[in-house]
Amino acid sequence: MRRLGHPGIGVAALLALIVLSAFLRARALEASLWIDEGISAGIASHPAGEIPGLLRQDGSPPAYYLLLHAWIEIAGTSEAALRAPSLVFALLAVPTALWAGWSLFGRTAGWICAAFAAVLPFLTSQAQEARMYALVALLSIAATAAFLHAFAFRRRWAVPVFAVLLGLLLYTHYWALFLALGWLAALGLVLASAAPTPARRRLATDAALAFGLAGLAFAPWLPTLAFQLEHTGAPWSNPPPLTALFAAGVLGVGGLAVSRLGVDPRERLALQSLSLIAAVTLAAGWAVAVVEPAWAGRYLAVLVGPLLLLAGAALARIGPLGAVAAASATCAWLLGAAPGEKSNVEGATAALSAGLEPGDLVLSTQPEQVPVLAHYLPEGLRYATPLGPVADPGVMDWRNALARLETTEPESALVPLLDSMPRGARILLVAPHVEEDGRWRAPWTRLVAERSDEWALVLGADTRFRRIRAAVPTTRTMKTSVRLTLYAKTAPAARGR
Repeated sequence: MRRLGHPGIGVAALLALIVLSAFLRARALEASLWIDEGISAGIASHPAGEIPGLLRQDGSPPAYYLLLHAWIEIAGTSEAALRAPSLVFALLAVPTALWAGWSLFGRTAGWICAAFAAVLPFLTSQAQEARMYALVALLSIAATAAFLHAFAFRRRWAVPVFAVLLGLLLYTHYWALFLALGWLAALGLVLASAAPTPARRRLATDAALAFGLAGLAFAPWLPTLAFQLEHTGAPWSNPPPLTALFAAGVLGVGGLAVSRLGVDPRERLALQSLSLIAAVTLAAGWAVAVVEPAWAGRYLAVLVGPLLLLAGAALARIGPLGAVAAASATCAWLLGAAPGEKSNVEGATAALSAGLEPGDLVLSTQPEQVPVLAHYLPEGLRYATPLGPVADPGVMDWRNALARLETTEPESALVPLLDSMPRGARILLVAPHVEEDGRWRAPWTRLVAERSDEWALVLGADTRFRRIRAAVPTTRTMKTSVRLTLYAKTAPAARGR
């Protein structure tokens, strides 16, 4: 029987994995956009030269938005077009994982990594998101492999490759800083394990070159990062779970056991390094998020590389039991739940947009919903939130947003807008559908829920406005749903109660 290592069979197997992955990951490309995807589309639709400046309001680095901008110029802003880059990144993760596992730990490890990359639920989810996390996962796999080649296996060709990938990661998502801490911790382990010879000095020189070049490339962005750290953040983020810290501890301690599976000292060192990278990255992200809100499950995309390689190498080394475990995990992920609807914004706006004309006002009590609303509603509308009138509906201004939302009141933010509207004008009130779950416990989301109730009461009690029609979510969605109510101003008189 011909072995899987035969080039023709290997290419066919890889193509089959990519096709399978594409089938799994293209089922929700045309689903309604949700908040974050609307923000991506809004920012990327601006001229490329304006995007770095706009991100001072958003709190992200620019690489993904610039890539998406270039793609929008070619493919447009339909749901499928906006998500296509993420799908491509997720599919590229399959051959990248094959190369990474095979080149580091052998053929079996490579195919396990490739199979996992093809069906991993996290990657399947992010492949259908117009966000940067599929790209982060792809870069994490490639950069972690390059790090191990460069330092654990001392292959100097990988040093500049790692430097370039680290720089790209830093410009794609700030959690790359935590991953860099993990790599530095692993580098310390590698240096400590090296004999005090010129080889150690060469390793230190290579490390200084790789991290120094990446840091030098990232330096022009540091002023923007400093501004973002001071003025933007993630006030919508819940505190990180204690289970994440426990998982970091397990990864750190478990590395000692997993490293025994290595067939030689360098492979054992590589396995220890992977465990340490994952543990330090997760612990650092957890610690920062305890002090300052900065936690979301999708941020863990930076861990895909070290965890994927660690799993592939470990399972490849425990023989038939590892093969059974790998096959079981692959089948379980393959047969996972079908994608659900992310948001009802597209359907809800379609039901009411016919009643709006240029100059009418859209009031969104959840400010970050505006970019996705602007994506689906007709052009020429005006937008306002509890933070005030929106000058650019394609961008959510997160600068000091929580402090601003805390001080606003309907009397100062809403009533002047109602008074300024001419008779016959229409208002579309958009409020989140608040459910009793963990999504509404963070400082920002709790306050959004309060402001939504206040604005709905004030507008509903104003006798100058007549309610025309409403659209409410009928099914639960994966992300935040919205309730829409259309009003018309029927009298210019002073407010009534």
